[in-house]
Amino acid sequence: MASSDDSCINSYNEAAESWLHLANRERDCSQKLGRMAVEPRLVCGFLVRGFIDELMTSGWRIGSIFGIPFLLNPAWFYSLGLFTFLFSAGDFGLEGRLAWLAGFSMALLLFASVLLHELGHSLAARAQGIVVNAITLFPFGGIASIAQESKTPKQAFWVAISGPMVSFVLFVLLLLLSLLLPETSVALPFKAMLGGLANINFVMALFNLMPGLPLDGGQVLKAAVWHLTGSRVKGVRWAARGGQILGWAAILLGLSGFLLTLRFGFLWLVLLGGFGIRRASAYGRMITLQQAMLQILAVDAMRREFATAIATVSLHQSIEQFAASYLASESEIYYAESEGQYVGWVEVEAINQLERSEWQQPLAAIVQPLAELPTLPEDASLAMAILQLERHELRQMPILSAAGAVVGVIDRADVVRALGQRLALLVPPPVIEQIKTSGQFPANLQLQDLARDALS
Repeated sequence: MASSDDSCINSYNEAAESWLHLANRERDCSQKLGRMAVEPRLVCGFLVRGFIDELMTSGWRIGSIFGIPFLLNPAWFYSLGLFTFLFSAGDFGLEGRLAWLAGFSMALLLFASVLLHELGHSLAARAQGIVVNAITLFPFGGIASIAQESKTPKQAFWVAISGPMVSFVLFVLLLLLSLLLPETSVALPFKAMLGGLANINFVMALFNLMPGLPLDGGQVLKAAVWHLTGSRVKGVRWAARGGQILGWAAILLGLSGFLLTLRFGFLWLVLLGGFGIRRASAYGRMITLQQAMLQILAVDAMRREFATAIATVSLHQSIEQFAASYLASESEIYYAESEGQYVGWVEVEAINQLERSEWQQPLAAIVQPLAELPTLPEDASLAMAILQLERHELRQMPILSAAGAVVGVIDRADVVRALGQRLALLVPPPVIEQIKTSGQFPANLQLQDLARDALS
């Protein structure tokens, strides 16, 4: 599997708990416990790369392939043991230790096939200039974590189809090798193993082409709808619905098979179906969030009240005089006003870095002119505000009217608050306060990646 949406979910291959679900859960818990203080990570960490995404895309770095980090999720070793057990009972004509060795070899070759499948996605993305963060193997398969969405539906199609193409090529090569081996007692086990691995790659290619996210076929469907309608959002929504339908079908098939045959192997379909539903739902929530980022304007999220070095404070007075009047407050940035116009801002940190002897300089010496500061027009989208705050590493940014006057400021806390209000989500005040104090979005709240994809 691969997609930029997953980095925004993954990885991008990237099944997360929704913001709504966790926010409501925190609200219920808070009501029961009579408190509102919650761990910010619990409220924000799920947004895109939630608990399951984090599980599936984290791991131990083993090395790199073509410069792409290669990770193994710790839970992968359980799957290695399970597949070793299953393959050891295969019809390879081997017994005892040799059967276990064959099973272990088949399990490794299976995951090597998955790795090559993900490498196909990754190299196709890199050919488009897209950064690939990592390839991770986990119990359900593999994930290629891609940093952003392809720019056109045609490019998205090629990234999506590259994985199944690799699996199909492996099927052909392994089948030819198995056919070329002689039918001798020594070669028969290898012939059987190669034939079995060829069949696995064929099934892998077909399975991944099923039209629903997070499968590659879902990415192909997304690209097709995107091409036909001109809307990436519609493409994701159709593909996500397809993934949910496939997930429920897998669950029903797995449960029916288990109840009819009592074979536990059918429960694997139930697990896969549940995983698919969660992942597909996460895509839908991601699109909802990105739409909100584009629809909310800076003027809707900004604060109109902000600290100002008022006109009675002359820019020609000393820094020491300014500090005596203003540094006792909690603001870290003051907008300098002169003759009714905002002319720049004064950062408290800039004053703290000066030697005390330098405080005799005029205040104008440390004012950053407004014309040199990054600003946003009031009709800029929230997605643009997120990117600008992160790109310039600013704690807050001035919002300008059409006439070029400062009408407000926006910071990261304002962004999260506005998104919560638009999506009717509970974001506890302690979380907002921590974001404002730290001047950073929570680490797992991948808003910058989401905003970049929304604007692409």
